[in-house]
Amino acid sequence: MFSILIVEDDQTIAESLKEELSKWNYAVHLIKDFNHVTEEFLEVRPQMVLMDIMLPAFNGYYWCQEIRKVSEVPIIFLTSKTDDMDMIMAIQMGADDYIQKPFRLSVVVAKIQALLRRTYDFNEQDDFLTMNQLILKPMDLTVSYNGETATLTKNECKIMEVLFKGKGEFVSKDRIMKELWEDESFIDGNTLAVNITRLRKKLRDIGKDEAIVTKKGVGYAINKE
Repeated sequence: MFSILIVEDDQTIAESLKEELSKWNYAVHLIKDFNHVTEEFLEVRPQMVLMDIMLPAFNGYYWCQEIRKVSEVPIIFLTSKTDDMDMIMAIQMGADDYIQKPFRLSVVVAKIQALLRRTYDFNEQDDFLTMNQLILKPMDLTVSYNGETATLTKNECKIMEVLFKGKGEFVSKDRIMKELWEDESFIDGNTLAVNITRLRKKLRDIGKDEAIVTKKGVGYAINKE
């Protein structure tokens, strides 16, 4: 499930966007404090931002620049401004696309889907798994988070695939090793622990701390929080 942060002070528009995007299985977050947009962005860690230009305190251009200091997440501006200079300014400030108000929700959804495909390098035929904002692509041996990607070894990818399919529930070490044995990797308990340690480091490097949790005597799981 992809996460989208909406920075829009018109509550009617914000709520209508949230309702529509939720139908498409996006996790939608509405900004709560327009004086601390960057802080909320860092807390939510969305895969996309929908940003109005005219906002309380600071405008969307300002917040776009602030977000760009910490992330390359795709940003789409939503605005009633129609001047070409506004569009140029939006792109120069770091936006990836620009939608004029009033807009049709179907157009917004289509642009979001297209930009997500371009940004996270997948299409509808790709084999990928998602959980807690992580995107695992077994065919490519990669895991992505918030636009950052880590390359995995075959064993690391297989471990992640088993954990993803566990849907946040703890998976026993024996089950993980059995999956790898069947793949002729012949991994033992010590090797599994080493692989988990390496996986955690790679996930931290792309900004996903505490992605894999351990329960002593039970096994490992993808952190659902």
